[in-house]
Amino acid sequence: MTDGPHDPEHDPRASYALEPEYVAALTRRIVASSGRTAEVFSPLNGQPIAHVPQSTPADVAEAFARARRAQESWARTPLAERAAMLLRLHDLVLDRQEEILDLIVWESGKARKHAFDEPGHIALTARYYGRTAEQHLGTRRVPGIVPALTRVETHHVPKGVVGIISPWNYPFTMALCDGLPALLAGNAVVAKPDAQTMLSALFGAQLLEEAGLPADLWQVVAGPGPELGPALVDGADYVCFTGSTATGRIIAQQCAERLIGCSLELGGKNPILVLRDADIEKAAEGAVRGSFSNAGQLCVSMERMYVADQVYDRFVDRFVARTEAMSLGASLGWGVDMGSLISQQQLDAVTAHVDDAVAKGARVRTGGRARPDLGPYFYEPTILEGVTPEMTCFGHETFGPVIALYRFHEESEAVARANDGEYGLNAAIYSQDGNRARALARRIKCGTVNINEAFSATFGSIAAPMGGMRQSGMGRRQGAEGVLRFTETQSVGTQRLIRIAPMLGMSGELYAKVMTANLRLLKKLGRP
Repeated sequence: MTDGPHDPEHDPRASYALEPEYVAALTRRIVASSGRTAEVFSPLNGQPIAHVPQSTPADVAEAFARARRAQESWARTPLAERAAMLLRLHDLVLDRQEEILDLIVWESGKARKHAFDEPGHIALTARYYGRTAEQHLGTRRVPGIVPALTRVETHHVPKGVVGIISPWNYPFTMALCDGLPALLAGNAVVAKPDAQTMLSALFGAQLLEEAGLPADLWQVVAGPGPELGPALVDGADYVCFTGSTATGRIIAQQCAERLIGCSLELGGKNPILVLRDADIEKAAEGAVRGSFSNAGQLCVSMERMYVADQVYDRFVDRFVARTEAMSLGASLGWGVDMGSLISQQQLDAVTAHVDDAVAKGARVRTGGRARPDLGPYFYEPTILEGVTPEMTCFGHETFGPVIALYRFHEESEAVARANDGEYGLNAAIYSQDGNRARALARRIKCGTVNINEAFSATFGSIAAPMGGMRQSGMGRRQGAEGVLRFTETQSVGTQRLIRIAPMLGMSGELYAKVMTANLRLLKKLGRP
């Protein structure tokens, strides 16, 4: 690994800082009356960024009250107007992306090129739902029980107010991407972004306002999850959560008690399969991005790699060489390949996983060290061999720049090992035979599988639903499922001329015979 180029203009150790007035304007959007604040520090250099006002459970209740009042008129706003707001947001995000990128990098410590994924993803999401609003949410005619005499329509009615708990690792896109289809469907939102990355989320709320979202439809609260989470679930009509499986279970239980729905994107231990016919250079390049984007702090990033015997040595040589060519650094500019971990807690977790593996016999092919010379929470991209089940990182999510390599001989063995464990979020397959790779993909128990790409092929295709199987979550964001989850489906049936019951003195037995004959006839006519 090499240190990133020194660029004084983009060196956070220089004089760069957020203006207090700028921070104050953003944090005023938080519903908070406690008088308490939490100080937030940049992972790039440990300098303070902001004092974030802290909300109370009573503030959460107030946020829901405001949102609920605003939602009543928003639900009556024509769908085309709601869609137009998303399309205006699309343009605003692209126009203001440099400001967005600065905030993301400063708060999260990630490389700027990885931060770019966030405004890009929000622009894609806003455009997709803005253009497909009628397709997903428009009134539909469906066949009635009596052809021509029974008219049935289905409507999608908004849930009401959606609670969103978003994480720190992708602070702009995760704060907004679930809320955009919720707004399109006629709901209001109460959002609780992670404390470390509030400013990116608050700037997203500001852009929504600039795009024409009416006041009070998007409320923001701030504070510890254990303190505010129960109040958020209690007030919501639907909950979106992105985070750990342990917390997801708690939220699912709380939602079940209230008989409300939730969607949960949770942990992963995502595998890559490199088949014997893979393009070695493409696979090695993709493995670097798949493993070390955002320093591995990505729910869909790769932590296990299964490589065919026939190409193992050649592939590993190229993967290690590409990894060692990466530049690391604390910079607001474009010149580094990987940035920092988010916090001391995350650094400690990554260090513990690698140290445990090495102590129990794993080999470090490259990396394996913290880099305090670059910033307080930097850790080198790390490739391990010889990881075994008794090592913590074998089955537990590391959520850092660490990947373990394993050989396989038969592809059925690779699929079985990819399906080991309790997670099932994302997987990747590298092969030059697309048909064979897609057939293997159907056997992998993951919500998304990418062929010759790590995660972007599915995650960046907004029409494709995204989410986890097994302990990696429930529900889906993106696609039709990503917007319909925020609605209740209502069916309205209108019956004409005849009733669906015996008429004109007809006995129940004769009625049953007539209906039976009609059912047989409709099947012969090919009716659904």
